[in-house]
Amino acid sequence: MSKSYEQIQVGDQGSFEKTITETDIYLFAGITGDLNPAHINQRASENSMFKGRIAHGMLSAGLISAVLGMELPGPGTIYLSQNLKFVAPVYIGDTIKAVAEVTEKMEKGRIKLKTTCYNQNDKIVLDGEAVVIAPKASC
Repeated sequence: MSKSYEQIQVGDQGSFEKTITETDIYLFAGITGDLNPAHINQRASENSMFKGRIAHGMLSAGLISAVLGMELPGPGTIYLSQNLKFVAPVYIGDTIKAVAEVTEKMEKGRIKLKTTCYNQNDKIVLDGEAVVIAPKASC
């Protein structure tokens, strides 16, 4: 169930958690066309600064979309903008928790949210800020 603009308060939070699998990485690569060896080639990635395969940064960012579209504000939300900083790599088997926290209620039904993804060790892997239009009424 979504929250309407009127129901949302500064400080409200929503989250979504997922363990990243090899299948997730291959599916994301296929959908986007991003076949960077850092994501899909174990041998080549072992010589990288990460010493192994990492998930696409935008795969983690996609978990933020899940929070906004399904949790807070929820169904009916319109995603307007997102800025991102990729802070640490995400590896196969990492459990990523995406969190969105309302920081400002703006005009015209817009909401600004702090968006952060953490791994299973509570290390920030992604940090950013989103602006959405909240639903006019609860869905």
